[in-house]
Amino acid sequence: MSSRRPLTDAVTLTGTLVTLEPLTRDHHDGLVAAASDGDLWDLWYTSVPRPEAMAAEIERRLALQAAGSMVAFTARRNDTGAVIGMTTYMNVDAVSRRLEIGSTWNAASAQRSGTNTESKLLLLRHAFESLDCIAVEFRTHWLNHQSRAAIARLGAKQDGVLRSHMLTADGTIRDTVVFSIIAMEWPAVRNELLRRLAVTDASRM
Repeated sequence: MSSRRPLTDAVTLTGTLVTLEPLTRDHHDGLVAAASDGDLWDLWYTSVPRPEAMAAEIERRLALQAAGSMVAFTARRNDTGAVIGMTTYMNVDAVSRRLEIGSTWNAASAQRSGTNTESKLLLLRHAFESLDCIAVEFRTHWLNHQSRAAIARLGAKQDGVLRSHMLTADGTIRDTVVFSIIAMEWPAVRNELLRRLAVTDASRM
């Protein structure tokens, strides 16, 4: 058991389309440019910092990482080298070897490029195959039907709904839908993600 990699180790995860790098303060300008690609802070269903708040968001994530509850990543396209967004392992439970993939956003121009699908593949593969996680969670707003459908397409199963779970930035109360993938389901989920990436690659030829 002692030979297992700690869940909170900072690592770089590299795929064909995207690389997930440990978040640093040096990513600030690239992240501001990525968030400005589509004015993502105006989207009600996700929490993306405005340019003037990006530094504080980076500090928040790094503080949670230092406390052992988060591993923060910056996503970078491999073809252009451009920073396209952020993602995290969050709510890390080192004892039970569980974590959540969340606090994710991507520049508008990177959407439907395959980078998000590959990011999920990289994060899930590392969680199950390197960190020996027993389960990985995803959470989203009850009213965010697009996100709920996308999580279900990953192969995650809905565990339930946390009613009146949290207050959002605009003061409304959010019901949160909880999904998970457990270790025994990972091989089938991995194969489906690889299939989807192959289809994406073929469509770009």
